[in-house]
Amino acid sequence: MPLIVMCGFPCSGKTRRAEELKVHFEHSSKLKVHIVGDEALGVDKNCVYADSQKEKNVRASLKAEVERKVNKDDVVILDSLNYIKGYRYELFCLIKHTQTPQCLVYCLTSDEQSSSWNNSRDAAEQYTQDIFDALVLRFEAPDSRNRWDSPLFSILKDDTLPFEAISDALFKRKAPPPNQSTQSQPLSSANFLYELDKTTQDVLMAIFNAQKTSVPGDLISVPGATEKIELTRGINMAELRKLRRQFISYTKMHPTENTGQISNMFVQYLNKSIH
Repeated sequence: MPLIVMCGFPCSGKTRRAEELKVHFEHSSKLKVHIVGDEALGVDKNCVYADSQKEKNVRASLKAEVERKVNKDDVVILDSLNYIKGYRYELFCLIKHTQTPQCLVYCLTSDEQSSSWNNSRDAAEQYTQDIFDALVLRFEAPDSRNRWDSPLFSILKDDTLPFEAISDALFKRKAPPPNQSTQSQPLSSANFLYELDKTTQDVLMAIFNAQKTSVPGDLISVPGATEKIELTRGINMAELRKLRRQFISYTKMHPTENTGQISNMFVQYLNKSIH
């Protein structure tokens, strides 16, 4: 039976949503629901995510556990970061091979919100700030245009899970109803918030990587923008993240209907702010 892949920043509500899905399907059907995740493996997140080889081993273990659990009688929910698109593609291939439907539930939060939730946890359950920042920086947001990320359900923190749509996508093999609407106001559209979050994160990553080989005075190209970053000085990730949060807050108050302009708007904002 189906696989539900959870996805999102650290501390974005994935486990809570996975439990909500488990309760729903157990009460609405006679199916068993298995949650596969880091906790079941006893993962020390700060140790694992600081070591690429250990992280790779954990992903392999999670994938193997999913493969063992998937059968004709049960629903499997993979509750982990699942932040690498290549890994999500591997899961898609696994599911395609077993001829089992799947969907992706993306817990869409800002890095600021997730960081706040992380800091509110007990100390033993928190990500260190360095690990949290690194995972946010490496996060590859899902895209419904990719077959391995579809059907995609983007869920904001105050949203109610669309149980019926998820159930239809999994059991009736229907395409889920659009979770984005070009007719809705930007602030009520998951698509606008998704594009704002993803675009600004991509720009930060481009600047961060470009600084490794550039010098002050260089012009830096960033994805989706015709304008370039005028880097007159070095700028660290903490300052970039602060500027990104300020830009996101401003843009939520002054939204644009043309999401294709977000990159240029962010570049203009950065150029004014770092000079």
